[in-house]
Amino acid sequence: MRAKCIFLYLVTAVMCSAVAAQVQAQTGTQQSVAATGVQEVPSVSAQDRIAKLEQQVADARSAGDNAWMLVSSALVLMMTGPGLALFYGGLVRKKNVLGTFMHSFILMALVTVIWALFGYSLCFGSGNAFIGGFKHLFLRGVGAAPEPDYAATIPHQTFMVYQLMFAIITPALIAGAFAERMKFSAMVAFTTLWSIVVYAPMAHMVWGKGGFLNAALGGAIPTLDFAGGTVVHVTSGVSALVCALYLGKRLGYPKTAMPPHSVVLSFIGACLLWVGWFGFNAGSALAAGSLATSAFVATHLGAAGAALSWTAVEWFRSGKPSALGSISGAVAGLVAITPASGFVAPMPALAIGLISGVICYFMVAIVKGRFGYDDSLDAFGVHGAGGTAGAILTGLFASSAVNAIFKDGKGAPLPVGLLEGNWRQMFNQLAGVGIAWVLAAVGSLAILKFVDTVIGLRLTEEQEDQGLDLSQHGEEGYIYDV
Repeated sequence: MRAKCIFLYLVTAVMCSAVAAQVQAQTGTQQSVAATGVQEVPSVSAQDRIAKLEQQVADARSAGDNAWMLVSSALVLMMTGPGLALFYGGLVRKKNVLGTFMHSFILMALVTVIWALFGYSLCFGSGNAFIGGFKHLFLRGVGAAPEPDYAATIPHQTFMVYQLMFAIITPALIAGAFAERMKFSAMVAFTTLWSIVVYAPMAHMVWGKGGFLNAALGGAIPTLDFAGGTVVHVTSGVSALVCALYLGKRLGYPKTAMPPHSVVLSFIGACLLWVGWFGFNAGSALAAGSLATSAFVATHLGAAGAALSWTAVEWFRSGKPSALGSISGAVAGLVAITPASGFVAPMPALAIGLISGVICYFMVAIVKGRFGYDDSLDAFGVHGAGGTAGAILTGLFASSAVNAIFKDGKGAPLPVGLLEGNWRQMFNQLAGVGIAWVLAAVGSLAILKFVDTVIGLRLTEEQEDQGLDLSQHGEEGYIYDV
């Protein structure tokens, strides 16, 4: 009996000790939660933590790329207004300065609306090899999710607005050829139709999914054009020549002197163009990575090389290096390096600049006078000739070490340019340039004929003598007696 009592006592003691320990543990946990405000959660597996970290890294990269592309979009828009507006505005006579400004400014609004309604879809929507379809009419399906075929790390909407800035400046470049003599209404009609008939097919062929000349997405003739040598400069430059020939010369040209009314304005405009061009070319990498850096460096060296070569040739030929010549050379170099900027190393970029400066000087200072056409602000001499030269030289200097755009079945880089052994690329570049020339020339001529028949193109002699500012807009850029 005594042994049973001792056993029950021991069992009871053990149970009481266990209960006391449990209560103490719960009390400690509650006090810890009360003190820290944090409740323990089940531990996360290493695999889940790695997945979360990878998502955070992807989000950070997307945010960085998106920020760069939005800045690049603003830089390219700055190239049109105020950059191109000031550059062209300073080159005309003072009675035409506001009219010339309006050529650039109105297209910032007009092309934006066209782009939102159907222009973007025609350029980048799924279609055939020559024109996009209607998938993105009214920007349908263009939202925050990326479009992997074009830019996998930025919102589709960011890609859309970046490409819009190219569509704005391209027709604005043509205005340099018909400056001081085309009606404002005719300019609006011409550039509207040109954006649809010429720009949209060319942009789709070179950059659009399934495009005939698209080097990145399996085009039949893979033409290298990183940022718009054919799409922007060749088409606008050739169209400018057609406009100059169709409209004829300004009253009094070339017997009457028509010097720029303000090289100062043009100088400021050229500097803004140079800065904005970093968004134009480096932004075409569509990401804030090493390719953007390479394009940035190539752009700067190309501009510098052409500014120096144009200045040197002019200095040797005329005895004085002009400010107008230097800034024209810089723009020529920027034009020529545009198609090559994402494919060439620094020294070839400098070579492209040096070569293009000489070529464009020759076109402006000698060829234009020899043939007698009135390309008022040298849109063809700089953009047409510079874009053509740059596109061809891209095929010569393009390097797989900079951009391995061509790969074999195992993913190994293939030669890109002629100097690497890809001689076919020179033929591809010539084909792309030829298509751009034909499309721009035929399309522009047809549009000019149509607009001339419907509303007329050219100012009357009285209006041209009065100037664009008063005859077309009812105001003056400079009022000295107020």
